[in-house]
Formats: sequence, C-alpha cells, structure tokens
Amino acid sequence: MQKTRLVSGVRPTGLLHLGHLEGMLKNTASLQDKYECFPFIADWHSLTDVTDTSNLPHYKLQAAIDWLSAGIDPDKSTLFIQSHVAEHAELSTLLTMVTPVSWLERCPTYKDKIQDINQREGPSAGLLEYPVLMTSDVIVYKAAVVPVGADNVAHLEISREIVRRFNHVYGDVFPEPQPLLTKTAELPGLDGRKMSKSYGNTIQLSDSPETTTKNLMQMVTDPGRVRRNDPGNPEVCPVFAYHKVYNPDEVPQIDRDCRSAAIGCVDCKRNLSEYLIAELTPFYEKRAQWASKPEEVREVLGDGANRARGVAQETMAEVREAMNLV
Repeated sequence: MQKTRLVSGVRPTGLLHLGHLEGMLKNTASLQDKYECFPFIADWHSLTDVTDTSNLPHYKLQAAIDWLSAGIDPDKSTLFIQSHVAEHAELSTLLTMVTPVSWLERCPTYKDKIQDINQREGPSAGLLEYPVLMTSDVIVYKAAVVPVGADNVAHLEISREIVRRFNHVYGDVFPEPQPLLTKTAELPGLDGRKMSKSYGNTIQLSDSPETTTKNLMQMVTDPGRVRRNDPGNPEVCPVFAYHKVYNPDEVPQIDRDCRSAAIGCVDCKRNLSEYLIAELTPFYEKRAQWASKPEEVREVLGDGANRARGVAQETMAEVREAMNLV
C-alpha cells in the first residue's frame, strides 16, 4: 500500500542553522516511516531575493549533509536539489496561467520581503511568483501533506487556492495539500531576534562544538539585568528559551535562581552549553562522517533527483493531458 506523500524544502541562501534542525530537518526525518518523504534543497527559491550565487554550490552541498546528518535515510526518502528536476519549473509556468496576481500580492512572505528590498527596480517577478513555484514543488509529487509550524499554516493556504482553481478549470488532477502541524522549537538568535541567516545571528549546524559553545557564551540575556546580583526575568531571556528545549528538567530551578539572582548569566550559559552540546553530539558525529564523503553525498542527490524526476514526469503527463497540451 502506497504511503501518503510529504514534501519539505529548505532554501540554501546560507549555511543552515539550529532553527532549521529543530524546525524542519528532525521533524521530517521522524516522519520517514509513516510518509513517503521528498525532502529537497530549494535552490531556485534562493534566487528570489539573492543575486550573488558564488557560494550557492557550497551551500547546497552543506544543506544536503545537514539533511542526512539529521536522519534522512536515502533508502526511505527522496533527497534532491530542486533545479535538478525541471518539471518543477514547467508546472510552475502552467500554474501562473490560473493564478491571479492579487493572490500573490497578498502573500505574507511577499509583503515582508519587499520591505527589505532597496533595489531601484523593486522586487523581482520571481519573488512575486514564489508561492506558485512553492505550490509546484508540492503538487508535482501529488503530496498530500506539508509539515509546517502553526505560524506558517497561512502560507500553505495560497497553494490550496491555486490547486482548487486549477482543478476547477482543468479537472481534478491534484489533491489539496494539507498542513501537517509539527512541534517547532522556538529558538531565538544570538541577538535575541528571530534566528535568521539574513541577521547573521545563527548557530550554524556546520560549526564545531567549540564554536557553538563560544557563540552561545556571547548570546544576549535579560537586558534589564545589568549587574550579577540584579534579579532577572527569564521570560525575556533568549538563553532561557534554549533551556526549555535542551534542559527542560532544570527549567523550574533556573527560573527561581534567575529571579533571585542566585545564578549569573555566565554560569547559566555554561550550564546550557553542556546540555546543548550533549544533545547535538549524535548530529555532530554523523555530520563529520557525511562531510568526509562529499562524492557519496552527491551520489545520493543524483539518485534522489532521478527518482523525483520519474514521479514528476508522470504528473506532468497528466497535466498536459488535462490542459490539452499533448
């Protein structure tokens, strides 16, 4: 009996970080036995707001290593690079024919990103059509589910609208992808803002344990706690958010000690570092193994692209038939 298909992708706009590991990579790996998973590296998507591609090959390889180190099994899942399966682009082009521009302009991602674009020409057409390509990524495999956090459910709704419009015009070709709510750890960046490659505030998965510890010791804490003997407020401290994920058993005690100034921020970070590194050690060990075999990683990606292409070609044959393009 064929498993339900699941699609999940990451953009290689830089090196992946701890937020990716906890928010997507580990979640997808945990679903491999239940779903037919298609994890991929979305290099076309990375071009929508980045024009310097000099490091893109390196970022793609490192992202593949991160997927594999997080537990993606090439025998269970189809790991590939988006641009190696041309059917994604073909389907995206056809979907633009049934997608109103107004739908794309109201996309939350588009609204957010155009605020940060200072180019004289304004946002690219690729950025505007980002949701169409995203929809293609999912439905070219007729995936029924997409793992998302609760705050990203709205981003999938436009894909469902595009599918409904296509099916209404050309017949029921695609299932409507459903959000698969996953538990996502809330991990702020080193500066307290959202962890993001664009902010440069990340804990990178390719860093050594020593570098991770060094970066962690530089993380901002409660801004209201100036001196060691000042009582703190753990709820506004980024370090405390990490304790909730990697050291949950001690959270009540850390909460009390912080509020009473029984523990200082430096000691609190050292305590967290021990638990974080212990939790990440299996990942570090697997990553070192995969990083030492780049050609084997490329073989995995090549095999994955061939398998993905076979599925995508079957879908596109149906699409062309439905649209009278044969």
